[in-house]
Amino acid sequence: MRTKRLTKVDQAQALKAMVDQRYKESKPKEKLTVAKASGVSLTSDMWTSINTEAYLAVTCHFIDSNTALRSVVLGVQHFPQAHTAINLSQVTAALMSEWGITDKVTGSVTDGAAYMGACAKELCLRHSNCVAHTLNLMVKKALDQHTALSEIRTTCRRIVGYFKSSTTAKERLTEVQEQMGRPALKLIQEVDTRWNSTFQMLQRVHELREPIGALLAGLHTDICPLSSEQYELMAESLKILFPFNDATTELSEEKRVSGSKVIPLLTMLHHALNEEEMGVVLTPESSTMVECLRRQLNEKLYTLQSMSIMSLATLLDPKLKKIGFFSPNKAMDAEKRLIFECAAILRHLAPSAAASSAAASSSEASQPTKTPNATADATAEVQKYLHEPSIGRLENPLEYWAGHRLVYPNLYKLAVGFLATPASSVPCERVFSKAGEILSKKRNRLKPSTVEKLLFLNKNK
Repeated sequence: MRTKRLTKVDQAQALKAMVDQRYKESKPKEKLTVAKASGVSLTSDMWTSINTEAYLAVTCHFIDSNTALRSVVLGVQHFPQAHTAINLSQVTAALMSEWGITDKVTGSVTDGAAYMGACAKELCLRHSNCVAHTLNLMVKKALDQHTALSEIRTTCRRIVGYFKSSTTAKERLTEVQEQMGRPALKLIQEVDTRWNSTFQMLQRVHELREPIGALLAGLHTDICPLSSEQYELMAESLKILFPFNDATTELSEEKRVSGSKVIPLLTMLHHALNEEEMGVVLTPESSTMVECLRRQLNEKLYTLQSMSIMSLATLLDPKLKKIGFFSPNKAMDAEKRLIFECAAILRHLAPSAAASSAAASSSEASQPTKTPNATADATAEVQKYLHEPSIGRLENPLEYWAGHRLVYPNLYKLAVGFLATPASSVPCERVFSKAGEILSKKRNRLKPSTVEKLLFLNKNK
């Protein structure tokens, strides 16, 4: 018996049915996992598709019952309405309600768009701007003030563009590297929206300066090779920017705790900008760039150390505690906030504790009852934790809290909430990187509901 061949329409309908079924099966499971979390953090971002349709993505970050860091995409919703704080807050609030996390959100991390910050304020959520975006803007501003380096970047872009567009030049570059006994490396082009792509472009051009110089002299091109003085200036700039590249990579992680590292990493960057530690003699233009970076870091450090969402995460990281702060006064302020948060938990538990105490005292009427003091108990718990030796730099803070959940029961509740705070909104950006692959020129007729289901299944596997 001959089987009937499916038409393209039938195949599309069959695939859509499979996606719908998988989505129906997967979403309740993810909801059940999120429901068990005692505290969650959110990241959100907006994206415009190839069809100029706007989408809002919201991801949820939490520490699960096995004390492991987890991320779940709550939704990627078509957003045809105006991008106002009211509209954003209504859609986000609906998602929070659907997933049962309205009273569990410890904070929200977004890019620097004003309407995103206003949305968090509308929802009465602690809010932090994406630190990766903040670093990006800081370094780009400093780079733009370095006139000589701007000329070098322009030349590097031309060099990279030439070797990427010419098959002959690309093959010759590979051959020359092999003849020199080097691994065959490819040049990297700068992307305007990511400062670290500038770093990577300059680093690779500097690394391949000998084969590039040899080829530009022999190939038919009007691109002038960089001079030895320009390569020296490039090396100087790379040394200045190297810690910023490492910090950007570290703060964009999703698999490990990252929010608690924000203040310590910015503090380390501030110290790294000292000329003595850099070990280079700076040109006047590079000195201007360093001073610009130092000034901006001072401003960001002052702001971040005053924010509860990041300062509490730093204190609750047993590797860092108070030593992660740039200012001792800000560390003391953060300690007071931690005591306040801990006392609030104790006060919330007080009614049930009082009921148990009343039941016990009714059977032992002659025994005097002790009135609990939430602030005093919270202070004792926080002080005991802070005076305990810090764990090793390579140890996992979540494993520490898994083993100390009974020693510091109230701080444990705060830790699983605040340590889930990501340092950046990169998780949402990665959702939209995949969205750009799904909603491409060849598949530009996908319905928004199908796009959401595909992204949900792809990111929540």
